[in-house]
Amino acid sequence: MSTNYFHFNYGKVRYIANGLLIGFFAGIVADLFRYGIEISLKQSQQLFRSIQHGNWLSLLTLLIWILTATIITGLLIKQQPNISGSGIPQVEAQLDDELDYNWWSVLWRKLVGGVLAIGPGLALGREGPSIQLGAAVGQGAAKFLDNHGSDRRIMIAAGAAGGLSAAFNAPIAGTMFVLEEVYHNFSYPVWLTSLASAVSANLVSLYIFGMQPVLSLHYQHSLPISQYWHLILLGILLGVLGRIYQWVLLHQTDFYKLFIWVPKLLWGLIPFAALIPLGIWHPTWLGGGNGIILSFNTVNYSLMTLVILLLVRFAFSMLSYGSGLPGGIFLPILSLGAIIGAIYGVGMSQLNLLAPQYVYNLIIISMAGYFTAIGKAPFTAILLVTEMVGSLEHLMPLAVLSLVAYGIDDLLNGKPIYAELRERLVPSNIGHVGNPTEIQVPVFESNQIEPFYVKELPWPKNCLLVKIQRGEKLLIPNGNTLIRPGDTLIVSVPQKQSFTAKKDIIYAIQQLNN
Repeated sequence: MSTNYFHFNYGKVRYIANGLLIGFFAGIVADLFRYGIEISLKQSQQLFRSIQHGNWLSLLTLLIWILTATIITGLLIKQQPNISGSGIPQVEAQLDDELDYNWWSVLWRKLVGGVLAIGPGLALGREGPSIQLGAAVGQGAAKFLDNHGSDRRIMIAAGAAGGLSAAFNAPIAGTMFVLEEVYHNFSYPVWLTSLASAVSANLVSLYIFGMQPVLSLHYQHSLPISQYWHLILLGILLGVLGRIYQWVLLHQTDFYKLFIWVPKLLWGLIPFAALIPLGIWHPTWLGGGNGIILSFNTVNYSLMTLVILLLVRFAFSMLSYGSGLPGGIFLPILSLGAIIGAIYGVGMSQLNLLAPQYVYNLIIISMAGYFTAIGKAPFTAILLVTEMVGSLEHLMPLAVLSLVAYGIDDLLNGKPIYAELRERLVPSNIGHVGNPTEIQVPVFESNQIEPFYVKELPWPKNCLLVKIQRGEKLLIPNGNTLIRPGDTLIVSVPQKQSFTAKKDIIYAIQQLNN
């Protein structure tokens, strides 16, 4: 009798162990970041309330705080430009070997700079920075374990999943975001390590912040199928507004160039200048948007107030992100989506076309629809909102709305916002150009892609197909090996050529079947 059934296989266990280790530390770092922002925002709002009651000493304190935060953050960005913005484009470029940096240099500066920028109340999210912080932890773990090439990239991706999971208490969405948006690959080493990291990071987050969902919205009624026509109209609205968001965000640099008299080091003063009157007027409208979403539980906004809130938050979000300060757009997008859903719901309710109890449902699902239109990551959006709200009641309307919003944005030639931001990213540190590295190239399932032989593909120069990942099987190819849709090609290329080689191979596959 064969004894093969009784031997141990440590291959997949190794990925799980690495993921759990990375997720634990990524969770600690991301939760420290989250805690620092929450404490700072509460202090800022208290100062603004004090100013509302005529305490001008609080205004002086706030001005000193803002000026100090701007100078320190500007210096940190000057020392390490890769901490600017959300950090997700940097992580994507890093996984394609387009960009490399010292993990510790980014980690502590992103942590400090992010708290200083987001804490006072700018309309920036903690989630993008949490992804970059987690990715830096994964990079540090890879260096500690002396992992290179594909193993190093997998650990960076796993850290990113852990960072998002800790930021939102959403381990499944954290994993899916890495697979769908960041890594663009569903091979088992990637998802297994990322899932383990996301679960581990979420456990840390639950221990620190408790079991309550991040966005605990109160609702009592599921949207009946007879009301699904609202999802079509709302999806069209979200798709159009999502395309507008993409265009405006991508042109923020042009807007900031108008302030030629302000050194780039001090661009943060511009959104902070807008923060002061906004905070005195409505301190609860400050921050990434988590408080605004939760306020729908207790505040019945009028339609006019909702429209004003949308315009103010949209402009403030653009102004905040365009400054280049460390902070993301993840949560601001979700909060804008919630406001749009509320505007649509309240408007339809006033026209007697929607029962008032269903407005909450539209607020919840609009977050996913708006993020889908802008980020072009529908699975992440659906899972994220499901986990953040803590209910499975909305899966079907989430899917319908997200699909409509995605289609409308695509008709308007919208591109994934993080991919567009990544295209505008100027690498500051290209890795060692001569070293070979392995890249993973997915062969996408499509009615235009037919199975083909290795020898039939015009491979780019200096590319060597090393292995083919087919499900859990690993194949060693030769010229007569058949490549099928769903396979993942593991290709050895010069490091300087990794990103362009991946695009060239995908293009060659598409052309082969035309």
